[in-house]
Order: sequence, then C-alpha cells, then structure tokens
Amino acid sequence: MVLGELTVPLTRLSGVGPAALRDLAKLGVTDCGKLLQHFPRDHVNRKDEVTLRTALVSGVHVNTLVQVTDHDWFGPPSRRTLKLLIVDREGTQAEIPCYHRNFLEKIYPVGASGWLWGTVEIKFQHPQVSSFQLEPPPEGRTFGDPLEQVGKLEPLYPLAGHLTQTGLAKAVAQTFQLFVVGLEDDLPAILIEKYRIPPLRQLLWSAHFPENLEQRAQTYHHLAYRELFHLQTAVRRRPLSQAVSLRPGQTFSRRLQKELLLRLPFELTPDQDKVIDEIVTDLESDRPMGRLLQGDVGSGKTLVAFLSALPLIEAGYQCALMAPTELLALQHAENAGRLLDPLGVRVAYLTGNLRASGRNSVREALAEGNIDFVIGTHALFSTDIRFKNLRYVIIDEQHRFGVSQRQALAQKGQLPDLLLMSATPIPRTLALTAFGDLKTSVIRTMPLGRKPIVTHTAKQSNQTKVYEFVRHELQAGRQAYFVYPLIESSESLDLKDAETMVKYLAENIFPEFTVAMVHSRVDDDDKKRVMEEFSAGKIQVLVATSVVEVGVDVANATCMVIEHAERFGLSALHQLRGRVGRSTLASFCFLVYSENLTEVGKQRLKVMMSTTDGFQIAEEDLKLRGPGDLTGVRQSGYLKLRTADLARDFELLVQARDDVEAVFLADPGLLTVGNSGVRRLWEKAPPFSDDLVAL
Repeated sequence: MVLGELTVPLTRLSGVGPAALRDLAKLGVTDCGKLLQHFPRDHVNRKDEVTLRTALVSGVHVNTLVQVTDHDWFGPPSRRTLKLLIVDREGTQAEIPCYHRNFLEKIYPVGASGWLWGTVEIKFQHPQVSSFQLEPPPEGRTFGDPLEQVGKLEPLYPLAGHLTQTGLAKAVAQTFQLFVVGLEDDLPAILIEKYRIPPLRQLLWSAHFPENLEQRAQTYHHLAYRELFHLQTAVRRRPLSQAVSLRPGQTFSRRLQKELLLRLPFELTPDQDKVIDEIVTDLESDRPMGRLLQGDVGSGKTLVAFLSALPLIEAGYQCALMAPTELLALQHAENAGRLLDPLGVRVAYLTGNLRASGRNSVREALAEGNIDFVIGTHALFSTDIRFKNLRYVIIDEQHRFGVSQRQALAQKGQLPDLLLMSATPIPRTLALTAFGDLKTSVIRTMPLGRKPIVTHTAKQSNQTKVYEFVRHELQAGRQAYFVYPLIESSESLDLKDAETMVKYLAENIFPEFTVAMVHSRVDDDDKKRVMEEFSAGKIQVLVATSVVEVGVDVANATCMVIEHAERFGLSALHQLRGRVGRSTLASFCFLVYSENLTEVGKQRLKVMMSTTDGFQIAEEDLKLRGPGDLTGVRQSGYLKLRTADLARDFELLVQARDDVEAVFLADPGLLTVGNSGVRRLWEKAPPFSDDLVAL
C-alpha cells in the first residue's frame, strides 16, 4: 500500500465524532491518509528545562516538573475555582488557577508531581501560571528526575473549529497504530540508498513525533525532497519533455533577419543577440522547441520574437503571436506592421471583436497560407481558425493564459515550436516547476540610455505634492498615467475609482491639459482612439485601471501615479511602473497609499522602494503571496506543498530535478510505474493540480 491509497475513514478512529469530522474537513483532512499528511506547523520544545524563576525573568514559557503542595479555592460558592499551589525543584512557588478544570483536584492531589508548561506572570503579588498544560510524568519517573528524561517535543497543528492539539495528536497516533502497516516507499530504491532515506512510515512518525530537533530537521528535509521529486517527475512526464525527433533538422536562411537589423536605428543588447541565437538553434533542431523567454519590462522581448520568426517566415512557414488583451495585441500588430511590412512579410490582426467581414477575410487568408504572421488574442484558437502551415507559436504574457488555451493554439499546427514570453519575471523555483520541461532564456540587460525609474511613496493626505510634481512634468511637455483599483465607485469599498477621478483631475487638478480614460469597459474603438491620441501626445494625462499594466509603450510618458498602491500585487506594481522609463528621459513612479496600511501592504511598498529588479521582486512576491497565478495555473489547485518551500528549497529542487533526469535516462519505466508504486501514488493522490500535470 502506498500513502495515497490509505483512504480509511476517520470514523474508524475513537474520539472522532461528527463535529470533529466537520472541523477536520475544513483543514482538507477527509481520511486517515490525509491526516498523516496534516503535518505540525511547529513543535514545542519541552526537552529543555525552564524553571519558574527563569520563565519569570526571561519571559519564556515555563517547562519543568512541579509538585502540588496544597489546594485552594477562590470565587463565589456557586462558581468556586480550584487553585493548585505548586513548587518546582529550585524551591520557587507559584499558583495555577484552574478555570473550568476543577477536576484536576482529583488528578493532582497534594504531593502529586506534574509536568508543567505555560505562561508565568506576577498577579496579585504572586507568580501565576496561565494558559497551562499539566501532565503526569511518564510511569516510573519522579519529581526528582532530570527533565531531559521525561520531556518531549510536542506537535502544534493548524486547527479549525473546536479541534485541540491533544485530540489531533491522539488521532494521528491511532492511525499509526491501527492502519499504517506495510506502507510502501514511493521513491526508486537507488535514491533511498543514495541519500540514506529512512522508511516512509518512520519518516511520517518522526514528522509528527520527533525525538529531538535534529531528527525533526532531517525528517522534513527528506519529506521535502520526496515532494519535490514527485513534482519533477510530473514535469518530466509531460508530453513536451518526452517528445522525440519528429522532423528532420534544417538550416534556415537569416537574410530577412539581417535586413531588419540593418533597418533598426539602434543595436541589440548582448542578451538580445544571445537569445535570438538560442531560439534559432532550437528552431533548426530535429524536435519541436519549448522555450520560456523572460525579460524585465522594456527589455526588448517583442523585438526578439519578431526577429526569431523571420527565418521561419522566409522558409514559407506561418507564425502566430497570442496576447492576453486587445490593447496589447493591437500594439504588437502595429509594431509588426511597421517593422515587417517593408520586408514583404504579410501581417494580420485577429481578435474576437473584429467585424465579421474582416474576420472571414483573415480566416480564409490563414487557411490558404496568404498570411505569414498573425497577431491576436484568444480568438486565434477558435475552432473556425485554421492554418495552412503553422510552425511557430509565440505566447506573450503567458501567465495570463491557462494551460488549455496554450495547448489549443499549439494544436493548430503539427507540434509547432513554442515560445512563452513573460515580462513578469518568474522566480527560479517556479521556473523549474511549472516550466521545468522548457529551456529558459533571460534578457537582463536594458537598452542603452535607459535611466532607472525613481520611485516615491506618498500618503493620500500628501497627494497634493504628487499633483504639483506631475504638473511640472506636464508643463515640460511630458505625459502621465494615473491608475486606480476600481472602474467605478463601490459602496463596500472606500477606494478611489477611475470614472470619478477622471472628472476630478480634468476639472480641478489639470484643467489646462487634456485628460482621458481607458479601462476594460470602454468601447474598443474608443479605447483604440484614446491610446492612439495618447501615443501621439494629444492627451497629456491618461486615467486607467490595470488595463495598462502590459503592452502600453509611450516613450514620452514620464510619470506613473498608482492610487491605493497597497491594493495591487507586487507583480502588478512592477508592470505598471514599467510603463514609464521607456526612453532616455528621467521617469518617476508615485505609490500613493491609504492611511491604514496592512503589514502585507507595507512589505509590498518596501520591496518596490528597494529595487527595480523584476527578478528580485518576483522572488519577494513568491514569499508574500505564494505561487498563485505567477505561472498561469489556477491558484486554488496549484502547488499545495506540504513540507517543501519553493522560496527556501531551491537547491533541493535542483537536486530532485537532476535525480529525476538521471533515473529517466537509466530506466524510463521507473518514472511511470516505479519499483514501489510511483505511478499509483500519482494517480491516487496527486499533491498538485491536474493542470500542472497536463501543462
């Protein structure tokens, strides 16, 4: 039996009634197997003695053996409360008020010994122990024995409802005693031997009830490795990673690519040159490319995508670029037309809102092969869209698309080459998990002449100074963005909104300048007109929501004001800040925050103030928010890691990935069935979402 098959009902455990079942279900614990994997969040170290005097002086919990010297009672006769008078082995005396626990009078008569843990403080001029636990010493131990012979590490579990630490610990112990018999290991034997990993049953027991802190640390290290090994096994089993040679390799002409480079008024950065060569090498290989291209905001990823597509277009293949919003798709199409039309490349634009006549014309041209490069939104993977010879699929802002959407577009061709682009830098741990089967390219260097964006924070009460600064920039001929978290006012949220503020800014703050607005509900034609006028400098102030987070490139815009900045995630803040600083002009970002900041809000603003490095921000975002949607897999089911920590266990993740690859090369069958049920473990109880397995 593997762990995933331990589906014994919790009702088989004594002391687990209907109320406990409901509370356990809130924690995701629905059977005995899941109970064993409901690991403690910490352990209370009761092996180290802390006397009453030490606890009083240092403020830590008392942890020592005491003896009951007398019983006392206080309170009115109808509600008498027991008070135990105790002394420890140093002779320090204290009182224990036993609220709602008068039954302790019989359990601890005068002269009885007990193992005490709790908070000590001076009350009514006497040391008192509150929030205490008092347990009899183990059989055969006495008040005079050294504490290390009777102390232990006590698990502290995540709780819900009326569950107690003691009740959960007893339920876990029962499960081991009754049902964990013959539990199989779920790792290849070669790795168990290599790393001297104890049997799984022993590891699970030690995770709940370790003998000491050293054993606890080693146990969780082994469990984290197991978890990451299974994660990397799932990544390795994806169809893309197992693809074999399905086409002959070929060498493409790069004449069009060289011609475009000669037309550019600037030189590529070293990183751009390097990435283009990496991509073209993959395109010429005998197996379909799967590559993730990461680059910070404004690093020139889109130009790299255009240049990498030209050798395939020159060879007669079709290419498609999918963007998450019409605004971004339109900008890509306009840039592609400007750069590629002079080379004879036939570029088309396709979205769901395209008029029927235009859509039919594009659809027919794609099917007949009369379009070389199509750029659009999710409309590209509609069932009526067919390609004659689709070879290259580029997904921009890939984290905004689900796995099924990416697959749907890729299926329009015969295993086409796939390039995923992300301007939201992905933490290295997530890159190894969600995209572990993809090669990775990174553009870190920014185009020459770009100046760092200067970031300021400001309370809402001080935003007048922000307005004054922006006015100074506008008077110098620059432009500005004002971003709000809401489109319209909300009765439930006391936040500024775009529709209210566009009127306020136009009438009261910047009446001498042209102010306009875009958000997701603005008509597409109006949205296009506003953006064209903003790009042309006819509009000086653009009020928006996070719809401008990606794809807006206006070199003359030098001010980004984000209202209620604490309401945006780090990734969104970084993307919004990246809308300015896209030229050699000095640029500024103002993070305007509410008076009552949460701790998470404070941390976000501190990160934004401390760095403009998107990769560092992504790592901090991972710590604050978890994996979430950073990789395009639904948040609710993605990476519910029990013991591993992506922010902490990077080296362990690399080790697991290398081991999976070595095992696969030695014997691919071990990763599908395994010597002890690796496949069955996955099928019965995958610890991650189905989306991850199918990616």
